[in-house]
Amino acid sequence: MKIVIVGGSGRLGKKLVKSLRSRGHEAVAASPSSGVNAVTGEGLSKVLVDAKVVVDATSSPSFEDKAVLEFFLQSSRNLLAAEALAGVSHHVAVSIAGVDRIPDSGYMRAKVAQEKLIQSAEIPYTILRATQFFEFVETIVAQFPTDGQTVRVPSAFIQPILTDDVADALVDITLGVPINGIVELGGPERFRFDELIQQFLNANQDARQAIVDSDARYFGAKLSDRSLIPEDNSRIGSTRFQDWLNR
Repeated sequence: MKIVIVGGSGRLGKKLVKSLRSRGHEAVAASPSSGVNAVTGEGLSKVLVDAKVVVDATSSPSFEDKAVLEFFLQSSRNLLAAEALAGVSHHVAVSIAGVDRIPDSGYMRAKVAQEKLIQSAEIPYTILRATQFFEFVETIVAQFPTDGQTVRVPSAFIQPILTDDVADALVDITLGVPINGIVELGGPERFRFDELIQQFLNANQDARQAIVDSDARYFGAKLSDRSLIPEDNSRIGSTRFQDWLNR
């Protein structure tokens, strides 16, 4: 089966392409570097010839509210229109767990808008909402305020997951039938932010201490306990955070 992975040169996309190819499928990595640009529409009609499934694993190059909204809306419109013309039978999109519970985040609002576009199109679809990747924790730490030797973090829960586990779930979804709905995915452990960040700091010989601050924001957004965690009946990855750190 020919499967086109838009964003196939990214961290998650590369893993998905490799895994699908190992199973004998024609997995095509589509990105601006390969002449395919979903935002402008360049190369879409050509790369989608004979494709049965399209996986949208793109991420916005900007976190600015207007830019990220334009990115996801324009790229999704172009993709869905090209897929309709090409006869694609399954649109798979990667989203974020809790995306509809953080309205003061411009990035999350943009992902909600993208999901609505997909849901209103005529192409059968599956949306995978995953929690934050282990590999993203360093970036999360960096955006929290540091006061001397303390890092101020929210008290909310977070349930991160290894990118490889997300790729495994995506393989199953991509090779399965579209559900015209949402699958949620999280890691095997749920932490308070200070617990997770302290483990990361300790593993990297960083002497700072993570402390809870009720005013701390997550990329500018205020979190509740359940903002970032998946629903109770979600699919769960297998890799524990400390095992990943130990590698």
